[in-house]
Amino acid sequence: MEFKDVVRMRRSVRKFTEEPVTEEQLAALLEAAMAAPSAGNAQPWRFIVVDDKDTLAAVPAIHPYAAMAASAPLAVLVCGDLSAEKYPGFWVQDCAAAVQNMLLAAVDAGLGAVWTGIYPEQERVRQFSATFGLPEHVVPLALVVAGHAAKTPAPGGRFDAAKVRRNRW
Repeated sequence: MEFKDVVRMRRSVRKFTEEPVTEEQLAALLEAAMAAPSAGNAQPWRFIVVDDKDTLAAVPAIHPYAAMAASAPLAVLVCGDLSAEKYPGFWVQDCAAAVQNMLLAAVDAGLGAVWTGIYPEQERVRQFSATFGLPEHVVPLALVVAGHAAKTPAPGGRFDAAKVRRNRW
């Protein structure tokens, strides 16, 4: 698949089949995430792969927009390790780039995925930190829920020339 097709095919998928995500597909997601750029090449991302059904079923109680986790085969909790930062505060951008790479890799691997935000909602941060036993210096940014899409969303085109300026506002 060409890159432009991967970008156009990426959609937020919230309904999954029961087919499991293979170890090869998971590896492709994580490798893509870790290929993201980061400030000072600090690579402050940390990942928790969640495939335990009971844990996935508990997610909707702590995240109002992650109900699909309960019926998904897999989720990846993407966190920033503040102790690994070279430039404080850039962990959010670094980890967001990793999430975007993961979402694009999901399309390429024949999967669907959705980015569910955690940070900066402090109650979500607190609950995910407690649920997953995160140390204080590790902050959850997002939960990427993934699996085989129950239906394939149509490719999109969202280009809007009215949102582009050249040289100045």
